[in-house]
Amino acid sequence: MIEKGLEAFKRGEFVLLFDFDDREGETDFAIRSDAVRPEHIVRMRKDGGGLICTALHPQAAKNFGLPFASEILQPTNLAEQEGDIPYDRSNHSSFSLWVNHRDTFTGITDNDRALTVTRLAEQVKKTLNGGGDTFAAEFRTPGHMALLRAADNLLDQRRGQTELSIALAEMAGVTPAVTICEMLDEKTGKALTKEDARKYGDEHGFVFLEGSEVKKAWYARKSA
Repeated sequence: MIEKGLEAFKRGEFVLLFDFDDREGETDFAIRSDAVRPEHIVRMRKDGGGLICTALHPQAAKNFGLPFASEILQPTNLAEQEGDIPYDRSNHSSFSLWVNHRDTFTGITDNDRALTVTRLAEQVKKTLNGGGDTFAAEFRTPGHMALLRAADNLLDQRRGQTELSIALAEMAGVTPAVTICEMLDEKTGKALTKEDARKYGDEHGFVFLEGSEVKKAWYARKSA
């Protein structure tokens, strides 16, 4: 299934990405950011319902000077403390800043968010290929797109949707900027179950991948 997922990812299609039963136990819509169009934002907010975020490769995030949100808040009592996140024992979550592209109006519309996302991908591609970047000139904060900064060593360091999605992008050979959104269940008020997310994928023709599949393929390629 991992190969089908990688091919779908390359084509700019959604992949449904479940993390782990012993972690969040959530399924996210995941799509390469350079392929995002307004209709993709519509599907994520209507059929997903969670927070629409864009995960960035760690080196790109460093090049842009993006901090972790917890670092910014460290001088206050609002910063994450050890043990605050029950599903994650790393030092902090992957949240960084929230941005809008400077060409957007409010930043929240489907068109505006799609523009922000695709321009983020352009900047990631540029900076990772040695072309520098114009990140500060193109984006402003606060905004409506949450940025997620992947851990430096990806799955060696953290096993969140942020790292899984960037690992997927690297294996697919596409720009490592991925837009994700949790799938929620309006009936239960909880995350959509893995079984229901898989069923949704079958009904709509989306590949469903588990974090364990991504992790196995990631380490297999690293050791090859």
